[in-house]
Amino acid sequence: MSKSTPEDAQPFERRGRRLTMNRRLFFFGDEEFEGEATILDISTNGCKATSLTEVKVGLSLKLSLFLQDQQWPLRIDQAVVRWVDGQCFGLEFIGIRPAQRERLRSMVMKSKA
Repeated sequence: MSKSTPEDAQPFERRGRRLTMNRRLFFFGDEEFEGEATILDISTNGCKATSLTEVKVGLSLKLSLFLQDQQWPLRIDQAVVRWVDGQCFGLEFIGIRPAQRERLRSMVMKSKA
């Protein structure tokens, strides 16, 4: 088998429908670490984003996602960076309140695959 490249070095299996988008995301970490990113795709379990702010695998963040047709940002209490490839990175949603998860699930399921 050939050597892994950053594109296929994702240590977890993607589950469920993914919705392509181009929306703003603000993230907040420990010690006043914060940044802004653009969500490239999203599922009920996580998202792919791109940012000029450098993040590292394993970093735990709080998120505010500004989604279409939503008056208030979607809040994720805890997300973990699972992979990084240049300015792109993948986040897994670890801590999300039931009402927020339902908002996300509803938006993803309403979209046409």
